[in-house]
Amino acid sequence: MRHFDLTPLYRSTVGFDRLFSMLDAKGAEQQGSAYPPYNIERTGESSYRITMAVAGFKEDELTIEAKEHVLTVSGEKHPEGEDKEVLYRGIASRAFERRFQIAEYVKVITASMEHGLLHIDLIREIPEAKKPRKIDITSGDKTEHKQIEGETVAH
Repeated sequence: MRHFDLTPLYRSTVGFDRLFSMLDAKGAEQQGSAYPPYNIERTGESSYRITMAVAGFKEDELTIEAKEHVLTVSGEKHPEGEDKEVLYRGIASRAFERRFQIAEYVKVITASMEHGLLHIDLIREIPEAKKPRKIDITSGDKTEHKQIEGETVAH
């Protein structure tokens, strides 16, 4: 696998340390297990859905936890009864843990199971204080008021 040297970017950027750490960690993670398979799709302007193939797992055998920009989905099968003899096991039933880095202001709104697929719906809600605001430009007259998104400020 290719490795990219991000050192030049460290010298010319400020505040992106977390992003570079995530890129380094993601490169190492890609060499790990691909189980269970998943899709990430955009379902709207600020909504997303993660779909994981968790065939054979019941709802009570799955755990979803969101903590500090990390969404963790894990599964652990309950032991089956010893009364049946399996001749061939093609359906994986091993425990797993899958982590997703989620952006700031992204939160999980629902999780559901349907036909062996786990659907996790997420939405990005930016607080009003963090949204961009329009600032009107006026002439250079110092007695004039400047309009900043509904607020009148005298100068």
